[in-house]
Amino acid sequence: MTSLMKAELQKEFLKLFAAKPEHIFFCPGRVNLIGEHIDYNGGKVMPCAISLGTFLAVARNSDKLFRFRSLDFPETADLRLQASYSKTGKEWFNYPLGIIDQLLKEDHIVSGLDMLFYGNLPVGAGLSSSASIEVLTAFAIQTIFQLNISNPDIALLSKRVENEFIGVNCGIMDQFAVAMGRADKAILLNCDTLEYEYLPFQTGDYSLAIINSNKQRALAESKYNERFTECGAALKSLKKKLKVENLCDVDIPAFQAHRHLINDPVLEKRALHVISENERVKEAREVLSAGNLKRFGELMYASHESLKELYEVSGKELDAIVDFCKTYPGCIGARMTGAGFGGCAIALVKKDQFDDFSRQLTAYYQNKIGYDPGVFASAIGDGVRSL
Repeated sequence: MTSLMKAELQKEFLKLFAAKPEHIFFCPGRVNLIGEHIDYNGGKVMPCAISLGTFLAVARNSDKLFRFRSLDFPETADLRLQASYSKTGKEWFNYPLGIIDQLLKEDHIVSGLDMLFYGNLPVGAGLSSSASIEVLTAFAIQTIFQLNISNPDIALLSKRVENEFIGVNCGIMDQFAVAMGRADKAILLNCDTLEYEYLPFQTGDYSLAIINSNKQRALAESKYNERFTECGAALKSLKKKLKVENLCDVDIPAFQAHRHLINDPVLEKRALHVISENERVKEAREVLSAGNLKRFGELMYASHESLKELYEVSGKELDAIVDFCKTYPGCIGARMTGAGFGGCAIALVKKDQFDDFSRQLTAYYQNKIGYDPGVFASAIGDGVRSL
């Protein structure tokens, strides 16, 4: 796939810019394996980089122009080098432009570039296509101009761009996962302190299936803010008796002993999801370190159930996928991944049954929901890199 993609990009680049690219770079997308909606409650997330992602063919030019082209989108831009830029409209090139703006603001020397992007990540599916483009652009520019910026700093810079230039109030997980991913490893990340460790994620006879519900995540942002507020309210009530900073500082016995303080059934459900999901992440760390993939699969199912019943951020599309997975003999675990209300689910499926799984799931989903899902097999891959 990669060598074919390189040849294709080189050919297209030559057609567009009448020159060969100096470099070709790749940055993956990511999924979160477990630990959903707990990062803003002091918990740890467990993302990994996947094999789908974004490619960039690039060369310097002497025209002091940034030329943006993509094989995925018709919009193009040719922008003269200047001291700063601002976002215009919703075009895809705002993501790399934001990175250039941020690097210039931080007094890095950058000059004209011809850039051709191509991605095989489904856009809007919650696999971090925007983080992939941001980290890719920053890594490429730092390599070409030898800016000496570390990968964790590239992740932080990309998050600033997402927050300030693009105007999306995201956390650090996406950018960190795609900048720091390692093959066959999950990252256990504390989003507040950026402390992280790599855990073995050897899938053996199983593939990591990524199932795109093909439902756009329309509600995700508003519900995210609502859940954030609900968790804050639950924490405030528990703090009357418990000396804690975050909901994830509370364990299950302490919660059961003090849940009456919350005195609101909805807020109790939200807090119980956060606290139990945090416990699942701790157990997931142990079982992955022991190579117990079967138990990890059970934790995935439990996580989905909690997100559906207690946190109420799933939806009929994601539930249909997980319901099917529970009945399929070659699948040992599945859950929604990401903010919810659409986007993707992930599953662990026997490699030799993957094609059958994909066919049967597609028929089941089409019957239940009325249109097809996207089903991909992914390896757990490395983060951003030069090809």
